[in-house]
Amino acid sequence: MDKLKIGITCYPVAGGSGIVATELGIKLAERGHKVHFIAYALPYRLDRYQPNLFYHEVETISYQLFKYPPYTLTLAARIAEVSREWDLDIMHVHYAIPHATAAFLARQLMTDKCRPKIITTLHGTDITLVGADKSFYDITRFSIQASDGVTAVSEYLAEETKEEFKIKNNIEVIPNFIDTARFNTNNSGCDRKRFAPDNEKILCHISNFRPVKRAMDVIEIFERVIQTVPAKLLLIGEGPDTMLVRRAVKKKALGDKVIFLGSHDKVEDLLPLVDLFLNPSEEESFGLAALEALACGVPVIGSAGTGLVEVVDHGVDGYLYPVADTWSMANAAISLLTGENDLQLFKDRAAKKAKEKFSADKTVAHYERYYHQVAEADCEG
Repeated sequence: MDKLKIGITCYPVAGGSGIVATELGIKLAERGHKVHFIAYALPYRLDRYQPNLFYHEVETISYQLFKYPPYTLTLAARIAEVSREWDLDIMHVHYAIPHATAAFLARQLMTDKCRPKIITTLHGTDITLVGADKSFYDITRFSIQASDGVTAVSEYLAEETKEEFKIKNNIEVIPNFIDTARFNTNNSGCDRKRFAPDNEKILCHISNFRPVKRAMDVIEIFERVIQTVPAKLLLIGEGPDTMLVRRAVKKKALGDKVIFLGSHDKVEDLLPLVDLFLNPSEEESFGLAALEALACGVPVIGSAGTGLVEVVDHGVDGYLYPVADTWSMANAAISLLTGENDLQLFKDRAAKKAKEKFSADKTVAHYERYYHQVAEADCEG
């Protein structure tokens, strides 16, 4: 298979889309493709030198006539510049707004007969929140349809997109993946007794603490669990609801049982210590944090009717209940945590499923095939 020159644009932050885009770029570079990241900051997890991997910064400008810096325009200009200089075959953008829009503008700036093909990957909130807003609806729909190829991280998200935006084009479903060399049951860099000195069970929640993640439900579930099971709760991440959660923890006198760890770059050091992962989100297009937990042998309790149904098998490596059904989620947690044999069985199944179904090699190979399929289509006249 011929090696490609690939541009990648993503949000360079600790969200699921940024993590996936960065990990994908790293794996593609390892396979010999030339990968060029184009973003306003060094992407999250791109913290070491690697052959075949390049970073091009997008400089934002401040000018008194602009209330806000016009990032989409400067990004478009930078994409066009890098595409010309490095003769890119593919421009892979993660999130429709503003990245697919910027890629379309960049292509209009270029006069080359065969400009880079645009592939847009949809991750979730770009469709369910941003794109669904009436002020962004038309431009989101246009940007998706103007792409040469579109992928989604789950069947759930692909169907949501088709229904919401009346998209007739094919959407290739390529699930997120996990690097099992990093996320596994034996990779802990911490001592369990640091968090559970009396051998308590450890529960965990990782998110950006936006309202859609329902972090307050996590506290409600945990409060019910500790009435039966001695346990500690690790909360990893920061966001708008962090203060609400802190107040709830204080009000419920759970301060000695809930540990706030803030944002953490190396969650793979912590997850192998955990007995149960709580993911009661209202919306979840896929559930990368849940997949990382499974890979570390941690069963997941979360919300049905979301993309988690493609990650967690109910009654096999976790349990899924309707959004806000914290009673059922707490009961399932108690049942697992008090049944040592069942808990170990769920842990074993979780790690095995993550390794077999969501391996990096399988997913990256899928992307490679799709890149070639799109790149080999007729160039625009």
